[in-house]
Amino acid sequence: MKTRFTETFGVEHPIVQGGMMWVGRAELAAAVSEAGGLGIITALTQPTPDDLRREIDRARELTDKPFGVNVTILPSIKPPPYQEYVQAIIESGVKIVETAGSNPEPFLPYYKEAGIKVLHKCTSVRHALKAQKIGVDGVSIDGFECAGHPGEDDVPGLILIPAATRALDIPVIASGGIADARGLVAALALGADGVNMGTRFMCTQESAIHPTVKEQIVANSERATQLIFRTMHNTARVADNEISRKVVEIEKAGGTFDDVKDLVAGARGRRVFEDGDLDAGIWSAGQVQGLIDDIPTCGELVSRMVSEAEALIQQRLAGMIG
Repeated sequence: MKTRFTETFGVEHPIVQGGMMWVGRAELAAAVSEAGGLGIITALTQPTPDDLRREIDRARELTDKPFGVNVTILPSIKPPPYQEYVQAIIESGVKIVETAGSNPEPFLPYYKEAGIKVLHKCTSVRHALKAQKIGVDGVSIDGFECAGHPGEDDVPGLILIPAATRALDIPVIASGGIADARGLVAALALGADGVNMGTRFMCTQESAIHPTVKEQIVANSERATQLIFRTMHNTARVADNEISRKVVEIEKAGGTFDDVKDLVAGARGRRVFEDGDLDAGIWSAGQVQGLIDDIPTCGELVSRMVSEAEALIQQRLAGMIG
């Protein structure tokens, strides 16, 4: 399936595994890339820039296909050494970077000089237009259905994707609520050049998270999420559990970030993925959980999506004409 995205970023299929904290490791990224999609290692999952270098080397041992590295820049009391992580990416010869969070403009000259293609993750058309203006090579646009941070506009993908593709000249990747061939075909019909999947790739054989978490994603319906940090204007969609429900209750009672910071600590969320304790902390998951009913290999998932998408286009949709 050739699109502007596959041609610009040099991959076989228009399917991306976006960066995910504690999830985007070498095994998963390499498996997605080996299957013909674009796998992405999450830089800040690695404790240091040198650890990131080693993780990139591990991915290269598993695949000779293109893969990327995610660099998410978020406000922090003690910011990571972003410049050092960027330098590690450049020195490792990675040619694709997914950026997210704050404006990536300060780092773009370094990426461009190294011949790196940049895919920036956005949650609104206005942010996507700004990203295009500063020179990124493509944008991934997140609808309200997505896991993680959907922004504050509450615009679902069915509206956001065509609104973005109508306004932009660079390739657009649709993200949020996509798990199968139906989502891929729908995204292409809405004008996107490919899809990004997070929760769906969490629930694969090569994903390093605990099997109990994967089994819970399969068991969950589309209603099994909570929106936290709404009152703080930093909305995040996470899995429904004891902790996320408690955070929402505290917010509704007028609580501040100080009242929930211990509940939402990253170390607690990491324990969910590593130990399989589903109520140890908050963990990101999208409404798309309701469409996930198995735990395939990445190869099986990508192959199935592409073949079923082709069948949908050539048979079911084509059969409606005439």
